[in-house]
Amino acid sequence: MANSIVVGLQWGDEGKGKVVDFLTEEADVVVRAQGGNNAGHTVIANGEKYILHLIPSGILWGEKQCVIGNGVVLDPIGLVTEIEKLESQGVKISADNLAISNRAHVVLPYHKELDEARELARGDKKIGTTKRGIGPTYADKANRNGLRLADLLNKEVALELIATRLKDANEDLAKYGLSQFTAEGVLENIAPALERLKPHIKDTIPLLHDARKAGQTILFEGAQGFFLDIDFGTYPFVTSSSTSSGGAVSGSGLPPQSIQEVIGVCKAYTTRVGSGPFISENNDFSDYMHNELGREFGATTGRARRCGWLDTVLLKFSCLINGVTKLAITNLDGLDERETIDICVAYDIDGVRHTYPPAERDAWNRAIPIYETLPGWKCSTEECTTWESLPENARAYLSRLAELAETNIGFVGVGPDRKQTIVV
Repeated sequence: MANSIVVGLQWGDEGKGKVVDFLTEEADVVVRAQGGNNAGHTVIANGEKYILHLIPSGILWGEKQCVIGNGVVLDPIGLVTEIEKLESQGVKISADNLAISNRAHVVLPYHKELDEARELARGDKKIGTTKRGIGPTYADKANRNGLRLADLLNKEVALELIATRLKDANEDLAKYGLSQFTAEGVLENIAPALERLKPHIKDTIPLLHDARKAGQTILFEGAQGFFLDIDFGTYPFVTSSSTSSGGAVSGSGLPPQSIQEVIGVCKAYTTRVGSGPFISENNDFSDYMHNELGREFGATTGRARRCGWLDTVLLKFSCLINGVTKLAITNLDGLDERETIDICVAYDIDGVRHTYPPAERDAWNRAIPIYETLPGWKCSTEECTTWESLPENARAYLSRLAELAETNIGFVGVGPDRKQTIVV
């Protein structure tokens, strides 16, 4: 297998964890390069359900080297909780199979309160963040007053840096009657988690470059989805990091030429969590997913996802920017009982047909979806193991999807289990 990036092509929740888990069998190293524990991957393997937030899905394979890269913002307490949960499920985690970059910025308790304050300040124009402190941590990183794991390993340095940042942070929090912090209190709060994580914290740059030089196969695991990207997403309803394939390079320290393949993951329909534009959203389809199928609830928050028909305006743009070489289509089985299936192929904005998403914020409010309607297949795909075994109308739907996305299909998911993956 070539060195590959797995990137979500929609708004997250596309099933990247399952795809990474499936591909990890052929990989030596799995890298998480951006995002925080505001995202979650659900993997079902051998009948067991695992929910991952910061740890790469490769951890479920035991002998694989997993790396949390410098582009991640890391909540120490959240990560320790995740480790303990996985260990309780029999997953072995040690300094040998999990390395954490000492350059990763740290989510501290006041970041979560600042997240709350910023949502309060927006009033009815809330972004819909998970309030886990991700945005404020990335903001501190950009403002050059954040703390990295390497800074926290020296107590005197850590206290000085935290105290400096709290001068402004406490003023902002006071405006909304939120918690006030002391440097000593912040450090005391995270000290047990830091102690637990110390064996894993290292300079991951030499580790990754040595793996590359040795000819080991590296798999990059993205968090969230492309349309939450800080540059290319539905701004300002986005996350605070680069969720594109480019983010895997800057978030790991490996050069662009080390990547040979980009696998783009999308559902056979579209979902979104939180606020922001969603042109192909369909309330009837959402009700069907939530109430009839009992699906589409967030792995991290438990929130019901907004659901709609596949939007190939978004999909084509995602494939273009990310340089997708193969599509992995997941959740095809979610459409098994539909009589007909719509595909959004363009937007009508003020009477003009658009096949690329607009940059203007207000244009999203005026966009009307233009659909093609295809016949459904009205039978289960969950037992299908080959392309040929899929129903004819399912193959026709997937082929049209690939045509509109201008990308070839490499994988099709017909259920949540690792084994329910068709290689095309």
